[in-house]
Amino acid sequence: MGNSNGCTVDDLQAVEMHLWYKKFMTECPSGQLTLHEFKQFFGLRGLDPEANAYIEQMFRTFDMNKDGYIDFMEYVAALSLVMRGKMEHKLRWYFKIYDVDGNGCIDRHELLNIIKAIRAINGNENHECSVEEFTNRVFDKIDINGDGELSLEEFVAGARSDEEFMEVMMKSLDLTHIVAMIHNRRRSI
Repeated sequence: MGNSNGCTVDDLQAVEMHLWYKKFMTECPSGQLTLHEFKQFFGLRGLDPEANAYIEQMFRTFDMNKDGYIDFMEYVAALSLVMRGKMEHKLRWYFKIYDVDGNGCIDRHELLNIIKAIRAINGNENHECSVEEFTNRVFDKIDINGDGELSLEEFVAGARSDEEFMEVMMKSLDLTHIVAMIHNRRRSI
């Protein structure tokens, strides 16, 4: 199943993977990305405390084997999930990022801090409501059992039914600028 150039989808994916590998190894010759390098790699400097905590949680989630580093395979797995993954898998992954204390539920404080961080990272463009109002609205809509915590099931179902919440989550891991950076640096590698 090739195209007019005789390249298959697998060939194109192999080329893309090779470019990602070259980029990763150029930016991180040791093959292991530390938290500091992660922030530099993605241009995340001078963050406020909430945004910094969010980025650290994202790093810990990318670091699947919990060794304190992101290796190339973890990097590719994370980028692949965020860029191409099925919505169900993405929502489960977002849940892991938002569940900062790892107790299997997201409480108001965790969601509030994540929303603050997302707004700080993406710029505080005009929002119709405050972070607190948005967090309360999300809980009012999707905390089905009213226990003040969002289970994985409530989170996934709520995200699917609440367009605004889904949009916020998509922005929280909008990697289009990172993909553009990778593509732009291809020429210099």
